[in-house]
Amino acid sequence: MKKSAGVLIVGVLFILFGVWQNLSQSPASSNELRQGAGESALPEETGPQVGKLAPSFTLKTDEGTKYEVGGKQDKAIFLNFWASWCTPCQAEAPDLVKLHAKYKDKLELLSVNVTNYDTKEKAKEFVNQYGMVNPVLWDEKGEAYKLYNGIAFPTNILIDKNGVIRELFIGLRPPKELEKAIDKVIE
Repeated sequence: MKKSAGVLIVGVLFILFGVWQNLSQSPASSNELRQGAGESALPEETGPQVGKLAPSFTLKTDEGTKYEVGGKQDKAIFLNFWASWCTPCQAEAPDLVKLHAKYKDKLELLSVNVTNYDTKEKAKEFVNQYGMVNPVLWDEKGEAYKLYNGIAFPTNILIDKNGVIRELFIGLRPPKELEKAIDKVIE
């Protein structure tokens, strides 16, 4: 119970900090955006914030398949950072299984186990228990999680085809809220 309360408090502080940071920043200047032929303006900056290019990383599945996040992609990406001991992650897992089934043709749902805060054995049990069939990636040193300033589980990031972060969700969210955000990004 204490661990869940701590995660909740940290999540709320992270959200409040992000709101304050967004309010304190000036609107993007023209030299912060780049324009390509026939493309909409894309930000130049990379960072774990809405409106910036998603930080790049490559991780593998147990089978050795590599998945790359960052830059242009064929599909939008729903990036889910999780740990097996995380109670909100356990509550969210069945919803993510349903979201993957519904959107798999238009959205790449990547579940990133932050293994340095977990164990592979427990994470594999979690995957089997919840019937996860989407790609499960292993962030064994927590480097990808660190790139995204991860401080709470679950952390979900919605990235469009151009590699721009469109939504950042810290903590458990209702499936309808996630679907609404996904629908906007895959249109």
